[in-house]
Amino acid sequence: MRPIVPSLWFNGGLEEAVAFYTSVFPDSTVGDSLKMPDGTFVTIDFTLRGQPFNLINGGPDHLFPFSEAVSFIVRCEDEAEVDHYWDALLSGGGTESQCGWLKDRYGLSWQVVPVEFEELAQSDDQEAVARMMGAMMQMIKLEMPALRAAFAGS
Repeated sequence: MRPIVPSLWFNGGLEEAVAFYTSVFPDSTVGDSLKMPDGTFVTIDFTLRGQPFNLINGGPDHLFPFSEAVSFIVRCEDEAEVDHYWDALLSGGGTESQCGWLKDRYGLSWQVVPVEFEELAQSDDQEAVARMMGAMMQMIKLEMPALRAAFAGS
């Protein structure tokens, strides 16, 4: 069975976007592409951390811009990984949002989330989770030391 593949509508610049994304994520691969007879890319397939993607050239008219209604979660093992993805995805014109969300230079939304945050959020201690979530709502990038402190009540 073949995987379900997100197809992202770009308005040209597919090669640049694929080069950007594959530079951000280690172990990325570029797959098949389809070109018009004039050499213009119609689609490019690539894989980031095992997740396949497809970029499609929707043409010069910005008919369907990205929105926060679709985002991709980058689960990170530690602070260094959070910092790497946060900084890399913001590079070249991205914008910070809040609660670990950002938009990259192409307007695509990402959630950069420490795995530890997700683990703590699953705790049976609902008061601790509520404190941590309250702290998270005040953050731009998720910072585990402050989230741990809020969870612990200190």
